[in-house]
Amino acid sequence: MKLEELGQREGKQRIVQELVPGKQITLAHIIANPDGELYEKLGLDPRVELSRAAIGIMTVSPAETAIIMADIAVKSSGVALGFVDRFSGSLIVTGTVSEVEAASAAILSYVEEKLGYTVCEITRT
Repeated sequence: MKLEELGQREGKQRIVQELVPGKQITLAHIIANPDGELYEKLGLDPRVELSRAAIGIMTVSPAETAIIMADIAVKSSGVALGFVDRFSGSLIVTGTVSEVEAASAAILSYVEEKLGYTVCEITRT
């Protein structure tokens, strides 16, 4: 009998949640030439951001590292911060494709070499 079935039979539901601490960047993606609607859905101003031509998205664990990543991003290229969440580990930057690429590469390099994180490759659409 499966655990779910056992829990339902007894009138209880058992949910197991697990957070595995790790030091890793799990997503590093660049969206070139996004549609204006995407900017709006992300809470970014399309009138300003559309001229910047690209969105960079990253997620990291532990989540507080997003603060460090944001600092590296703005110091390494001309990107603008779209969103930084120290609780979920999300970072969104906007800029030209080359600015977003430079910021992403600088972030991955720093967290891998200096902080000892496992990093993923940069993907693009």
